[in-house]
This record gives sequence, structure tokens and C-alpha cells, in this order.
Amino acid sequence: MKGKLLVIGFGPGDYKHITERARVAIQESDIIIGYKTYVDLINGLLKGQQIISTGMTEEVSRAQEAVKQAEQGKKIAVISSGDAGVYGMAGLVYEVLIEKGWKKDSGVEVEVIPGISAINSCAALLGAPVMHDACTISLSDHLTPWNLIEKRIEAAAQADFVIALYNPKSGRRTRQIVEAQKILLKYRSPETPVGLVKSAYRDSQNIVMTNLQDMLDHEIGMLTTVLIGNSSTFFYDGLMITPRGYQRKYTLNKAVQSLKPHQRLKKEAEPWALEQTDDVQPKKKDAVSQAVKETPRELAEEALQMITGVSESFSHIVNQTIQSIFELSVSPGVANKKFTPKQMVTLSEIVGEDGVMEYTPEHYIKLQILTSQPKEIVQKLEEANFLISSIGDVLTVKACDFCDGEKKDAIPYAEELYEKLGGMELPKELKLGVNGCGMACYGAVKEDIGLVYRKGAFDLFLGAKTVGRSAHPGQIVAEGIAPEKIVGLVERIVQEYKEKAYPNERFFKFFKRVKQVQGFRHQDITPIIKIEAAVCGE
Repeated sequence: MKGKLLVIGFGPGDYKHITERARVAIQESDIIIGYKTYVDLINGLLKGQQIISTGMTEEVSRAQEAVKQAEQGKKIAVISSGDAGVYGMAGLVYEVLIEKGWKKDSGVEVEVIPGISAINSCAALLGAPVMHDACTISLSDHLTPWNLIEKRIEAAAQADFVIALYNPKSGRRTRQIVEAQKILLKYRSPETPVGLVKSAYRDSQNIVMTNLQDMLDHEIGMLTTVLIGNSSTFFYDGLMITPRGYQRKYTLNKAVQSLKPHQRLKKEAEPWALEQTDDVQPKKKDAVSQAVKETPRELAEEALQMITGVSESFSHIVNQTIQSIFELSVSPGVANKKFTPKQMVTLSEIVGEDGVMEYTPEHYIKLQILTSQPKEIVQKLEEANFLISSIGDVLTVKACDFCDGEKKDAIPYAEELYEKLGGMELPKELKLGVNGCGMACYGAVKEDIGLVYRKGAFDLFLGAKTVGRSAHPGQIVAEGIAPEKIVGLVERIVQEYKEKAYPNERFFKFFKRVKQVQGFRHQDITPIIKIEAAVCGE
């Protein structure tokens, strides 16, 4: 039986603004998958379905879990606030499906159910600010390089679009909205009307009318949508309004219009139209003041050249190469911890001034590189003999240096585990630690899966919790595992976690929930913490 994916946009969150199709789709689903806040917003529509919720930045894992469950024959609701196709989950669901070779006619069925996006819901609360050409720009540079976002803001500002800014500011992202304001002020009046709408149609709804110059004086956060007017937008009696046209071809105070419908399309009524070629005023272009007529397209391309310095046609801009942030990590090897001078020079050349290098506790160097050619980057790193690993919710192997290679018996098994499992995509990042002797000084017992080589065999530890007040090492679940069996055993443990864990569920939580993994039973070893009374007795 084929499953079905229902990718649902439920609007701003108020039940009155959820479409009937979205209501029915939510209620007919077997499993609801979404960001926890979104699940809470539709709680009154649920009928006891299984809920899988994750944090704000776990969109990819939600999409992967939805596809996995649908492939098992279930009907899955993937929910987004606003519209699922506007900074929502629709695109990610399709991307995950395509990566798996999905075909529309033979794969799981997908239905995208539209909802009211923030630009529409917020505009309705403000008045009518998007009556003319408008665009949406997300200020989140989590997945999009900031220099590309800057170009989009600049282009929209120059073109006099009404602009809706999504994701304008968060606890860690505070500069983006400041930089956006600076760009906009280069092209627009400080008095340009701006509307700030927080939590449209929810209990905490808040609306502020301000202007471009003063908008940062007000609270702006992730739940705020910033609507910036164009050059003709105005405030009236607490409303923000953009006229339907820059040069009106209608008269509002007369029942009989000065231009009939058939007259409004004539050239004299549309002096800005590209078809206007006969009435363009001559322009003096050279030292001898020779008058030369230009078409509107030529004028537009000349204006583009003045702005960008590009003298070619518009196709040059459309086809420009878009760079993205390529993330990966590198190390000298599974057991080798020594970087060579050549490797460090290679890193410096590849990362450049605009990239980021970050050293991690696992003796990897995490790289963030702005590039349009990731394959070339990988090739250069491989030529420098780097071990390359993926970033994100994948398996990472953390092995000791085996006393600089002197205690070498366990090295082949650590390397084989890396070859077979390193970089495997999982519901949450999973760390596999390997120590080459019973001292376990490299901390394998503190990882999700820990292996300690002792007396010619391996001891197995599962489910460490490394942070928090209830932190604890992994449980020792087996001793003396024969070396030839250890790789296959670990593979089966990881595969069971991959298949049965919830998105964003860490291994120790998974082990505790399912009670048993590959025959190894979970024991609750969470320490009982007694808080001593303060000296003052309070």
C-alpha cells in the first residue's frame, strides 16, 4: 500500500484562517510531523494521531522522517505555518524525495495544500500595503549566503518593490536587519512607511506603524514580519496603503472616468511602456551634441550598466553563478592526529578570507567555504591526504591516537568502522568513540557508542549523556567481544537506530525509549541529585 504525503500550510495559526482542505488533511493523517510550536497551534484539530515534533532548525530531518513514514504506507501530515511553499516544507519534501529517486507516477503520492502566507495575513492587518508589485526576502543566512541576500535587498530597493522581510532577527542573528535598513536607506526616503506585525492572528499579536528610519527602535524578532512600502505607499488613519498604480488612469471622485477602458491601453496613457519608441526624447550622447534616439530597452540596459558596471544584456545577470556555503570537516586520519605544513597551506588557500575554519574537540577542522564548485574543493583536500567527513546529523568516528600508533591492534577496526559508517545520515548526530587500551583516556565511554580494546577484545558501551545535570557515561553492555565481530555488531546497532529513532532523537534517549538494542537492555543509571540547602537555610 502506497503512503501519502500531505504538505500542509495552515496559515497564521488562527482556526478561522485555516482552509477546510487543511483541516480535513490534518484530521485524516496517521502521523503529524512539524515544529513543536506549529503542532501546538493546531492541537485542537488533532484526533490522537502520533506526533513527531522537532526544533526550529530541524527541517531536513522532519522531511526525511516524513518520507520514510510515507514509504511504509502511512498518511503523513507535514505542517507549516503560513503557506507550505513559501519558506515552508514543500520544497524540502520534494528535495528528499528526488534524492531517493522518487517519481510522481510511481512513488508515494504528494499533495501540497496552500495556506495564507505572512505577506498576505500581515498586509490585511496593516491595510493594503501590497497592492502593487511586491517581493519577499528572508534575512536568515542559515542556508543562504549573506552576500546573496544583500544583492536581493539591493535589487528590490532599486526596483521600488514593496518588500516583506521574513525571519528578520533572532537571538543570534542581530546584524542582518541593521544591514538591510542601511541598504534600503540608500534608495528610499527615511519616511517610507513600514509595518511591523508580530504573531499575526495569534493571542500575542502586535502591530506597529513606523518608518524606515525609526523601525529599529521597535521590537523585531523571528515572529515579526517587516513590510516596507514603496515610494508611493502612505499612511492614512492607522492604515498602510499602496496605490494600485504609479500614474493613475482612473479618477476616484468622479462616476464617469476620464479614460474609457479601451483608451487606457493607448500609448499616450502609458508613457512608461516598453512599446513606446516613437515619443522618446532625443538624448545628446557625444561631444558634438549629436541627437540619438534610444528604445526603452536600451535606456534600461544603460541604467543597469551605470548601477552594476555590466555592459552586456540582462541575460548576463540572470545566468550569473550563485555561490553557496559548502560545509565539511577534515582530519589527518582516524588514528593520525598530526597535520602537515602542506595540509595547513592547502586549508588556507581553499578557505580564503571569506571562509571559516573551526577546530573541534574531535580533532577535526570544520570548514565553511563559499563556492560554486564543491567537487573541486573535495578533490584538492583529497590530494592533500585529508580524511573528509560530512557535517550535520551524521555518524562521526572519534578515535584515540593509539599512543602515537604504538598500541596499534585496534586501529584497523577503527578505520573499517569509519569506512563503513562515517558520514552516514542519521536522525541525530551520533558519535562513535574508539580507545586502543583499557585506560580509555580518549573518552570513548563518554560517546553514544564506545569501544574500548582490552586484552585482545572489545568492551561495548552504549548511551552516554555528555551534558546537563544528569550527565553520565555509557552503560557497559558487553565485555570481551571478539574483534572480528565488532564491526558487524556496531553496524547493526547504528542501522536499528537509523530505522527506529525519531527525528532529532539522540541515541541515549532512543536507547531509553526502546529499552533494548540488538539484545542489549537499557538500565536507568541517571544519577539522583540531592540539592543541599544553602548555608542561610533558604
